[in-house]
Amino acid sequence: MCEYEQYMILQKLREIVFHIHPKTSEKMMYGGIMFCLQGDFGGLFVRKNHVSFEFGNGFAMNDPKKFLEGAGKFRRHIKLRTFDDIADKEVASFVAQISPAA
Repeated sequence: MCEYEQYMILQKLREIVFHIHPKTSEKMMYGGIMFCLQGDFGGLFVRKNHVSFEFGNGFAMNDPKKFLEGAGKFRRHIKLRTFDDIADKEVASFVAQISPAA
């Protein structure tokens, strides 16, 4: 995965977050971009071969197609390896599940 594609994926994911939750703030933390409404709800992290969108309460999200990965107590993530994965893995549907009280 080239840096330009990672950048484009990152920018599109940020666009989705701010479109669905316009009051979101962001901060650099843990080597990535963390999103916050009333509390942190997730973040974007660039890895060597993918961009990871991590959801702090991903365990509670509706995920009938099993796009979310991870087996921890709360956090789940989606690995995006191509720009098309954003739509194919229905990222906006997960962002829409985030409560504004998050």
